[in-house]
Amino acid sequence: MFNVVLVGFMGTGKSTVASVLAERLGWSKIDLDTCIEEAEGKTIPEVFAEKGEPYFREVETAALRRELEGRTGQIVATGGGAVLAEENRAIMLDNGLVVALTADAETIISRVKDDPNRPLLRGNAEKSVPELLERRKHAYDFAHVRIDTSDKTAEQIADAIVARLQAD
Repeated sequence: MFNVVLVGFMGTGKSTVASVLAERLGWSKIDLDTCIEEAEGKTIPEVFAEKGEPYFREVETAALRRELEGRTGQIVATGGGAVLAEENRAIMLDNGLVVALTADAETIISRVKDDPNRPLLRGNAEKSVPELLERRKHAYDFAHVRIDTSDKTAEQIADAIVARLQAD
């Protein structure tokens, strides 16, 4: 595979694992949300508030295509909802090893409850996380690999991904 694409619900460790994995492999780290913020000149919550989720999802697809197609040697951390569009899933599958990071609701809540940059939580992680997890329970099924991050360090997760890359 020519890239590794990390997908998963918010708080599953995509950005942290991407940093560890990129350093270990000597690859570039791409944080899709950061790319969107730079292109829009606004934070993700500002984009959601000012232009709405449908607009954000269009921008997200454009960023995914721009960052993945024709490029190699990258670890790409996507936003939690990037997998919702079929077009995005196809772009990911066509351009790398897709790794779904998962975690149980309690772990996710503990990781994101105090983060103001989570527009879909609307300040109520204890209520919103289980509801969103239920709605997205099959959203990550398309991934080549699935890793539960609830009780693992970023280094352990990176080890598992490297082992998979070496096996391919």
